Amino acid sequence: MSSAKFQPAKRLHGTEKNVWVDISRLAVENKALNLGQGFPDFMAPETVISCLRDVANSDNPLLHQYARSFGHPRLVNALAAVYEPHLQRLVDPITDILISVGAYGSLFCIIQGLVNPGDEVIIIEPFYDCYLPMVTVAQGIPVPVPLKPTKDGSRTSSADWKFDPEEMASKFNSKTKLIIINTPSNPLGKVFTKDELKIVADLCKKHDVVCVADEVYEWMTYDNNKHLKIATLPDMWERTLTVGSAGKTFSVTGWKIGWCIGPKHLINCAQIVHQNCNYTCPTPIQEAIARGLEIEISRIGTPECYLTALSEQLRPKRDYLATVLAEAGLKPVVPQAGYFMLADFSSLDVDIPDGDETKDFRFVRWLTINKKLTVIPPSAFYSEEHRDLAENLVRFCFIKEDSTLEKAEEILRNWKK
Repeated sequence: MSSAKFQPAKRLHGTEKNVWVDISRLAVENKALNLGQGFPDFMAPETVISCLRDVANSDNPLLHQYARSFGHPRLVNALAAVYEPHLQRLVDPITDILISVGAYGSLFCIIQGLVNPGDEVIIIEPFYDCYLPMVTVAQGIPVPVPLKPTKDGSRTSSADWKFDPEEMASKFNSKTKLIIINTPSNPLGKVFTKDELKIVADLCKKHDVVCVADEVYEWMTYDNNKHLKIATLPDMWERTLTVGSAGKTFSVTGWKIGWCIGPKHLINCAQIVHQNCNYTCPTPIQEAIARGLEIEISRIGTPECYLTALSEQLRPKRDYLATVLAEAGLKPVVPQAGYFMLADFSSLDVDIPDGDETKDFRFVRWLTINKKLTVIPPSAFYSEEHRDLAENLVRFCFIKEDSTLEKAEEILRNWKK
């Protein structure tokens, strides 16, 4: 229909495209090996699968009915027990935690619940791609601050990517409402240092800004890199909302349960949106995650604890992929955490078709169609003004079966023939 009344709301303008929908469809259409979207192609731990199975077979009828709107009691209590040692404080499971439909849900509720039209939101680039459209839909003003590589070479580290402290400070003003910091980060895999976090924290306190800490990859760190929660820095608990994910914690991305943790006065802002949006999350899945967390708490400090075992499982995959990419002529940026790896493809001898899209998008389309290998163009993780910073980069996902990574190696090896 052509009626203007049937068109998307004006506040959605500019958010119509989605890189996951676009690139996933391209991979399916071309029957390509997909190292793009970030999810495992192997089974989740049997412990948590068994928990869900037991819940489904339970004779407790209430486990199949609505849960408490802001979080199933057993789950919020389990999360409080997990996070109190890491946050170095008591966490009230009823007032300080909101359970949401994935970490996405927490981010949406936080941004919608706090941002007024015209408020500025500082976003560190490269960012997870939902941040910008969420701020836009809330009628806020995204203010990007890019991380930039400080070293060049055939193999570098995510630790080499840093923000300019002076540039960061210049973006804070009386209109600044939030800053969103993703640590460990996606797509880069950077673990922000204590000094970097302190710069952000001091600016938040100076300008009375709320910090949204997206920490969904918190358990997946490598090479003795330590994840530090910005909420633990002096006077930051009262102005920080920390976002987590069961999908990332237990490798069950399809379960779509996330959470945010913070002081009551900030959690309440997200709760108001949540109660009028999703209202509640699936009770059986919340119960299963709660049981899984209780088991992991009992295993902390042992090799069986999945919270720490996953990084040991992923580290060899990361190292293998970095070697494969380097041998193929790409320049990997080895991540300190997470399960993604950026790589520079500018040294490859590829005749990339011309077009209106950024170079990385055109390369990914060429790679998918001609080599049957799909990755993600990381300019999707940048604002319009900084997309050139990613024009020679692509993002690979390595939380895959070894056999999947070996198929990617074969494609890249044959490429050079």
